[in-house]
Amino acid sequence: MRNERLREAMAAAGFTHGSLAEKVGVDPKSVERWVNLGRVPRRRTALKAAEKLGEDVHALWPALRQVRPARAASPEVIAVYDQRADLPASAFVELFARAREHIDILVYAAVHLHEAYPRLNDLLSERAAAGCTVRIALGDADSDHVRQRGREERYGHGIESRCRLALMHFRPLVGVPGIDVRAHATTLYNSLYRVDDQLLVNAHVWGVSAYAAPLWHLRRQSAGGMFTTYAVSFDAVWSTATPVQEG
Repeated sequence: MRNERLREAMAAAGFTHGSLAEKVGVDPKSVERWVNLGRVPRRRTALKAAEKLGEDVHALWPALRQVRPARAASPEVIAVYDQRADLPASAFVELFARAREHIDILVYAAVHLHEAYPRLNDLLSERAAAGCTVRIALGDADSDHVRQRGREERYGHGIESRCRLALMHFRPLVGVPGIDVRAHATTLYNSLYRVDDQLLVNAHVWGVSAYAAPLWHLRRQSAGGMFTTYAVSFDAVWSTATPVQEG
């Protein structure tokens, strides 16, 4: 089957079979077969030809588009819950209690933690004293994104009140060695609770309260996986957040 897209790209760029072949280091007959017979070159050669033509390689040769087959389940996934409410608060507490190096919390409010476990601040302080770095990023109640979230979840101003309540809960930790509390004004796509190489991801769904949205429990397996994607996302939000002052 003739490759019309390639023929048109060559004509527009002023290439003949021979001149393009010379540029990419192949025989002119190879280029002729690419055009007239629809042959697909090796990926490296195709990339070089596409560069010379100023075209996208996949537009010229769609067959080179690599589609990675989906896995039945990622080895990083420990468990998936239909709703965050399906995971008891004690599971969060037990995870925090096992921390040795890192505890990262990215939320708008997450007041369910203090409501279910009033000793949460004591636990986080204990882990910090044992050498953990604790980072807590809460939603800025005055930010546009928090207010928008309230409208989407039909919370109204309730979400802003919950952010202020969360700040009241966590403020006693400001100034505790090893603990950093900040306020962020970003769109919260997921709430994240990281402990060392484990991570709880509370996915957010438009119009659905966080407690009713899915949650998955991940364990880092290797660099570049799902865990790393979320960890990098946390760092990106953290870099924009403002330190909470004592008071």
